[in-house]
Parts: sequence; structure tokens; C-alpha cells
Amino acid sequence: MKLNKILPFILLMVFSMSFAQKGKNTNEKLNTTKVQIVDSLNISKIASELPTVTIAAGVKDTIIYDLKDMALARKKDSLWLKELYKSDLFDDIYNSVANQEYEAVDYEELPTEVLKQRLKDLDARTPFKVEYNPSLESVIKQYLKNRRGSLERLMGLSEYYFPMFEQELDKHNLPLELKYLAIVESALNPRARSRVGATGLWQFMYPTGKMFGLDVNSYVDERSDPIMATEAACKYLKSLNASFNDWDLALAAYNSGPGNVSKAIRRSGGKTNYWNLRSYLPRETAGYVPAFLATMYIFEYAQEHGFKKQGPRIPYVATDTIKIRQQITLDQVSKLANLDKEELEFLNPSYKLGIIPVISGENYVLRLPLTAVGTFVTNEEAIYAFAQKELEEAEKPLPELFEQPSKIRYRVKRGDYLGKIAERYGVGVSQIKGWNGMRSNNLRIGQNLIIYPKNSSQDLASSQSPSNQNNTSEKTYTVRSGDSLWSISQKFPGVSVQNIKKWNDISGTKLKPGTKLKIYKG
Repeated sequence: MKLNKILPFILLMVFSMSFAQKGKNTNEKLNTTKVQIVDSLNISKIASELPTVTIAAGVKDTIIYDLKDMALARKKDSLWLKELYKSDLFDDIYNSVANQEYEAVDYEELPTEVLKQRLKDLDARTPFKVEYNPSLESVIKQYLKNRRGSLERLMGLSEYYFPMFEQELDKHNLPLELKYLAIVESALNPRARSRVGATGLWQFMYPTGKMFGLDVNSYVDERSDPIMATEAACKYLKSLNASFNDWDLALAAYNSGPGNVSKAIRRSGGKTNYWNLRSYLPRETAGYVPAFLATMYIFEYAQEHGFKKQGPRIPYVATDTIKIRQQITLDQVSKLANLDKEELEFLNPSYKLGIIPVISGENYVLRLPLTAVGTFVTNEEAIYAFAQKELEEAEKPLPELFEQPSKIRYRVKRGDYLGKIAERYGVGVSQIKGWNGMRSNNLRIGQNLIIYPKNSSQDLASSQSPSNQNNTSEKTYTVRSGDSLWSISQKFPGVSVQNIKKWNDISGTKLKPGTKLKIYKG
């Protein structure tokens, strides 16, 4: 065997042996590669026959960790990651359910007779009461007409989550169509948090989560663990259906609590058909089952309506877990395994602080893409040694001349989004949300954010160069009869009601036909 093939194994053995010797310091390091990065400014094309011009602004050396593994290099899909982690779908879904209107919608692409036949076919193959009525038709057509972009993004996310949901639902002998409930509950956001504190893909309140075995502590919120929360949701839904013996009522009880459904039955004089009970239920619950059935219909007939699914960055089946034997942070894993921090947060959403603790009696795991599992396991001892070294250095007194990053206040500008701000300051999206008590990814112009930056002042200065300024365009929208702030916001992806009110200095909700509204799109 050639020397260059066995040398890495010899070095790793030497490092592991030296680390194991008590009281003996080691100077061995993980494999690194020194590369040169060229900072550059791109001048966009102004005509098709002219090439893009790149001007080198400076060359700097940097170090990346080069942990070897036989797996093929993963192809990065930055567009998917960007769309995934700046997702504002939770607020979109929540508002559509809570403020649902049931007026007739003009949508020629779906004739009523065609819809009736499809709903009849859907009813025949599911245990849910999928019957045509004008209210359900209105919701389906509103979704198809106004929310195509959001629905396509959800279809992309579903490619990751649905196999996981179907596995648990099948294990509990529950209808697989219940997977669509997670879309209505959380827009498939494992860190979604409602106004009343319900958290995770299945929106468990703290007491209900504890009842079904979901623990919450300073480091971990198991309501945000996709697998554990899905298992708990299966148990809860099964118990609700056993109580009401009706899936529509079980879904209503999941949303508002079994007590509210029981009270609605009493107030209605004993009616047990959901559609006859709607007027006795809370407003949000009245829109809950129609939203579920509309979502089911659109996903089941996505191809007929021309939806194009955007595949997941990493399919669920292409991931695996590793039981952690020593405390480690997602920052360290990201750095050592050359993985995107946001990708790791997506795969491990239950770790609130980005720290995977080791606690007696708990089996906390790290979920990684399969292509990175081999890298981690092959270099596991060296990785733990690196993490331990970083922890020990962090606990030592800081050198006198070291300036610890201070808190700054950042004012949101037009075209900003959380991922952009996080990258600029070298922090995570979840960190910014935690520092500012944010439940969603929505931002408004002029909003002040507290940030504890990791990037140096030089890095921050370079990020403010003219090439990084936003290229947001302003549009003018003329209010028409029947428009509301909500309906207008749905016409512009990424725009919220609060955005429109802020941009146009609107304090109320009433709009006058003919009013000109400013809309900014990045």
C-alpha cells in the first residue's frame, strides 16, 4: 500500500492515542485546507451581447476543515435553501384559516361539476366526509386562485415531511390523509409558534405536549422534534376519534379542544354534523375543517391543476441520526462537516439554542444527510476533541485586548429578510428570532432588531458595499371594490398585511376603492 494512502489513518490513530493520555496536551488538529478567496464585485449585464464583468476587490486566505469521506460531494441548491429558511408560510396559513371568507369565487379553470365529481371520488377513498358544498368550493377556488406560490412551496416541503408522517400514521393505523393536517396547523414549520404558544409541526400547547410525552427544557423543545411530535399527534388524534367517533369532529377538537366541540353540540341542540355545528364553534375552528379538506383536494389533484413540485433539498430517507456522546453545537458540526448552518437547523429543529446536550436518561441525536454521516462517524473522536477544546478555551478568561462582540441595534430596510441579515452578521436566523422574541420570519421596514454579531467590523463594512444594496422595486396597486388588506397581500408573494400598512401609513383596515397603495417587491 502506498504511503499517501495510509498516512491519514496513521495520523488519526496518533491523534486519538495522544488525546486519550491523561494530562498530556495535544497539538494534533483536524485536517484543514488553506484556500484563497477573491472578494469581487459583479457588474450586471446591460445588454445581452455584453458579458458580465467581475472586478477583483481583494484576495484573502481562509481555512476550511477538510474531513475526508468516501461519499460523493453533495450539490448545493442555494435557491431551495433560501426559499426554505425565509419561509413565511405559517402566518399565511394561520390568517387564511382564522379570516376565511366564503363568498363565491370566479375560477373558470375548475367548473363546479368537475369539482363535484372529484370530491365524490375523493370521498370514496378516504374516511373523511368529503362532500360538495358552496363553502368548500369557495375555499378551494380561493386557494387555487390566490395561493399557488405558497402551495407549491408547501408541496416541496411535503416531499421531506410526508414520508415521515405516513410511517407514523400507518404504525398507529390512522388515515394517511391526516398528513395534510400538519399543513393547516403549521405550514410544515417545526419551529412555528402560535400567538397562544402552541409549538411545532402539530402545534402542541405545553400541557397537551407533556400529556403525550413531549418534554420541554432550556435546551430542547420536543414539540419541535418532527418524529416525536408526529407520534404524539397520532396518539392524540386517535383518542379524539375514539371519543367523538367522527373524524370531522375529531379534527375540530384537535384545533379548539374537545371541550369546545362538546359545548357546540349542546348549544346546537344535539347536532353532530360538523357543517351544522360550524356556527357554534370558535371562528378559527369554523374555518379549520374546510381548510383541511381544501388542502387535501389540491394536493391530491395537484397534477390536474398544473402544480410543479419543487423537490426537497434532502429527502427524509436520505438522512440518518447519530447518538451524541458529548455535548456539541450545530455551529461546530456545520464548521467541521462543511454543512450549511440553516440546513442543520432544519434537520434538527428541536434544539432551541443550537446545542445538543448530553443528559442522563435522554437519547438526543444529531440528524445529518447520509452523505455527511460517514464523515462524522469516521472522524468522531477528533470532532469531539475539537468541540471539547473549543469549550475549554471558551471558559478561560479572555485576553485583555480581545473585544467581545457587543449588542447592536439593526434597523430593517427595504428588501431585507432574516437570512440576509443573519449572513451579514455571521449569526443564525433562529438566533435573531430568539433575541427578538419573533414567532415568524416576517419583517417590517423600520423594525429594530437586537443582534449580537460574530462578524468583524471589517466584514460588516464590506457587506455594506454598493454591490450588496437591495434592488427592490416599487409597484403601485389601485384598490378595487371588495378588496381587503388581506386579499391584496395574497396577490404579492412575501408581502404581509403589516407590510402594506407600514408602507402606506395605514392605521385601520378599511380601504377606499381607487386608493393607490405602494407595494415593494425584492
